[in-house]
Amino acid sequence: MNKTKITSAAGLVAFFGAVLIGMAAEGPVPSALLPFMERGNTVKGLGEKVSELLFADFAESDSIWLVDRQDMDRTLSEQELSASGMVNPDQAIKIGTLTGAKVLISGSVFEMDKKLHIVAKIIGTETSRTLGASVESDANAALAPQVKALAEKVSKIIKTKSDLLLAPEVKQEDSIAALKKALGDSKLPVATISIVERHVGQATIDPAAETEFSLYYIEVGGTVLAKEERMKADIRIEGEGFSEFATRRGNLVSVKARVEIKAVDVRTGEVLATDRETAIEVDLTEQIAGKAALQKASARIAARMLPKLAKKK
Repeated sequence: MNKTKITSAAGLVAFFGAVLIGMAAEGPVPSALLPFMERGNTVKGLGEKVSELLFADFAESDSIWLVDRQDMDRTLSEQELSASGMVNPDQAIKIGTLTGAKVLISGSVFEMDKKLHIVAKIIGTETSRTLGASVESDANAALAPQVKALAEKVSKIIKTKSDLLLAPEVKQEDSIAALKKALGDSKLPVATISIVERHVGQATIDPAAETEFSLYYIEVGGTVLAKEERMKADIRIEGEGFSEFATRRGNLVSVKARVEIKAVDVRTGEVLATDRETAIEVDLTEQIAGKAALQKASARIAARMLPKLAKKK
C-alpha cells in the first residue's frame, strides 16, 4: 500500500479550497460553545455563568446553530480534548470533525484595574483562523447586559467574517477532480462497499452515505463490486451512519449525521484505514437535511481515505 497521504484536516481543506474560490455558506453556522476560563480568584464562578448566559443568547441568534451541549461534553470527555479557552488549532479541527461544528466559541473572564473583562475567541474548525471579541465593565456591574453585548459581537463576526472562518463550499465535481489529482497515477484496489445507515425515529430509504462513497470511488477510477461478489474484491469498505433531528427554527430544520467507515483487506483481515466524520445540515425538511448531512460526511471521509488506499501502478 502507498503510505502517501494528506496528513491533516487543515491540509485537506487548503488543498480543496484552492480548487474553488467562492463565498462561504450562507445561513446559520453550526457552532460549539466551550466553557469560559476563569483567570484569578476574583472571578471565581463567573466562567460558568458567562457560558450559560451566552448559550441562552446564541440560541436566539440567526447566525448560529449551537451543537447539542450533551454531545459536546461527551465528545470532549471521550477524546480527552480540552474543554477550555486553551483549545489549540489541531484540537479545534478534531472537535469540528467529531461534532460537525464549523466554529468554536471559547474564552476567558478576568478582572483588571477594577474592570471585569470577558474575552471570546472565535475559531474556525475548517481554517484554524481565530478572531476575537471582548467587553468590559465595572467589576460590580450587572453581568447579563455585558454577556448579551458580547453575544451580539460574536454573532456579528460569525455572520460578516464567515469567509475567514469557513472553508469555501466545494462542488462535488471539483472535489472529485482534486482527488484525482491527488491520486495521480496510483490505482485503487477492487472493493465492495457496505455502509448501513438509519435516521433516528424514522424509516431509512436510499443509503446516502454508501451511495456517495461509491460514487467517489468509481469516479476516481476505482472498481466497486456488488456485495454478493465480495470474495472477489481486494478490500472491503464497511461502516455505519446515522442522522438525527437537532433543532428547528422557523421553517428550517437542523439535522446532525455521523458516519464511521473502515477499509479491510479481504485476504488478511487487516484494517487498512479507518475514519469518521460528523456533519450538520439545514433544510426545510428533516429527511432532506439528514441525507445531505450523511452525504457530506461520507464525501469528506472518501477524500481523506482514498489516498491512503491507493497504490502505485
